[in-house]
Amino acid sequence: MQFSQVIGQQALKQSLIQSVRNNRVSHAQLFLGKAGSGSLALALAYAQYINCKQRTEHDSCGTCPSCIKINKLTHPDLHFIFPTTLTKKVKKDPESALFMESWRAFVQEKNAYGNLQSWYEYLDVENKQGTIFSRDAAAIMRSLSFKAYEAEYKVMVIWMAEKLNVQAANKLLKLLEEPPEKTLFLLLAEQQDQMLATVLSRTYRVKVPKISDQELSYALTEKHNCREADARDAVMMADGDWSLAEYFFKNADEEKYNFQIFQQWMRLCFKVAVAELIEFVDTLKPLGREKQKTLLAYGLQVFRNSLLVNNQLLDMVRLPAEEKTFNQNFAPFVNPANLLQMSQLMEEGIKQIERNGYAPLIFMDISFKMSKLLKQK
Repeated sequence: MQFSQVIGQQALKQSLIQSVRNNRVSHAQLFLGKAGSGSLALALAYAQYINCKQRTEHDSCGTCPSCIKINKLTHPDLHFIFPTTLTKKVKKDPESALFMESWRAFVQEKNAYGNLQSWYEYLDVENKQGTIFSRDAAAIMRSLSFKAYEAEYKVMVIWMAEKLNVQAANKLLKLLEEPPEKTLFLLLAEQQDQMLATVLSRTYRVKVPKISDQELSYALTEKHNCREADARDAVMMADGDWSLAEYFFKNADEEKYNFQIFQQWMRLCFKVAVAELIEFVDTLKPLGREKQKTLLAYGLQVFRNSLLVNNQLLDMVRLPAEEKTFNQNFAPFVNPANLLQMSQLMEEGIKQIERNGYAPLIFMDISFKMSKLLKQK
């Protein structure tokens, strides 16, 4: 990946390029920021630039053998470690090496902007959570014990480094502090507070900020040839996250549908219009489980936004105008006495649908309980 393919982040790109040109590359760097802000994309572009045989002042060439291999994620001196868990294919002792083919396909499919949840979905791990195990740390030590095959720098990318378990992190401490010559560690993380202090102290921190709304909007119109109004709505909800911006753009009709259906549902609940509610929940049955779950998840987001509105944090409610108005009008019906119960209703509904519960009964039960909660002061 070239820096020109990374969305926005102009100041950070220039800083990384300058560090190479000035021969001031820190051997262990921690890129802190959301995956959708481009931390992995920046790391790959950085690795490609460092090892490019014909780099310019502004970018790697993209055509030399090193660039081509790194772009395909097959360079022998580019290594990856990432969270893994048991799956249908790997039923014992998971580690990154067993998932490398899937990892390369995932990164290529997401253009290096995939997040942890989309990685889990790609692997179909169901409700399991991934970890970077001590087996991965041992693999890092083996990989870096050899000289570089053909590149100037051996590069080790540790994606979602906050998922390093204690044993793995402790194994890597000495290597992070005193790595072999011409070895570059690039740790990527979203949540600094979940990382061991001993790891943090051995890395140079690079803040990866949110992508600006202007840069997101430009990228959407360029890549998807969309109308400015459609890009604006997607960008408003994405809050600086490219993967979310693409999701909201590609699923704009579904998001609008969820808004309209949820709005209608809450009005019927408030009226306690039983006959209309029965008719309404019957229309939800043909949607299928995933869309039913998405509707309930949308409700959770409405409750969160209502909490922001009630605490005078309207600027943090990033929604298209019509949805924002609905959230402002709905907010007075959400209060400390009912917020937790409302949220639990939606979460329990999602669980029951996942267990193949009968959707009309689930939604009808939620509707009657919601009717009482909406009038609770």
